Amino acid sequence: MPKLLKIRRRVKNVALKYTNAQVKVREITSNDPWGPTTALMSEIADMTYALILFDEVMSIIWKRLNDHGKNWRHVYKSMVLLDYLIKCGSERVVKQCKEKISSIEILKDFQHIEENRDQGLNVRTKANQLVALLTDDEKLKSERARFILTRRRFMHIETFGISSDGTRRAGTSCGRTIDSNGGPVDPEFEEARPSSLGEEEMQLQIALALSKDGDGPVEFEEVRPYWASLFLFICQLLTK
Repeated sequence: MPKLLKIRRRVKNVALKYTNAQVKVREITSNDPWGPTTALMSEIADMTYALILFDEVMSIIWKRLNDHGKNWRHVYKSMVLLDYLIKCGSERVVKQCKEKISSIEILKDFQHIEENRDQGLNVRTKANQLVALLTDDEKLKSERARFILTRRRFMHIETFGISSDGTRRAGTSCGRTIDSNGGPVDPEFEEARPSSLGEEEMQLQIALALSKDGDGPVEFEEVRPYWASLFLFICQLLTK
């Protein structure tokens, strides 16, 4: 039966044309009877630093949070993932969660009984924890700082650690996922993710410039700064 469900999920992924990022979020928040892996959550956290991938990731999470009944695992796993992203992902995750906090608050009353067990309890507990975190700026700042500090402490060990067979093992953290050769696991995600705050801002400027194009006639002076950033970014790509 689990194998059949996996095949069905793959067919749905193809039929609905889900992106690679969306497939990963669907996988980690599936109805499979095991929890999300830290390695995959770390990879998804990396995705949130790229504008396009951020939207793809969050769209699936909010959709999963609207599930109910027998799909309670979709809801619970999405909140576990969201908790990780709030602490380890882009600041945009925090901002969007605060804007949509009502979608999390409503889950404080989530109910589902399955095989005489209150499966809604974990959902309600997690919803309360997330709301408490999102409404306490000091605690939120502290939690994010703690994750960053932990990452710095263990990144060297995880990236350059030696496995039992004497080879250098792969490492993952709140930051980038590294393979055994020290390179990025998924070039698509690593290429899309900005390597600095300046590059992240540049991506934002490019997105703004592109969005201006679809809003009808605008003054050239209004969009010139955005297109200047786009030109700079393209020049940097060509010189790589």
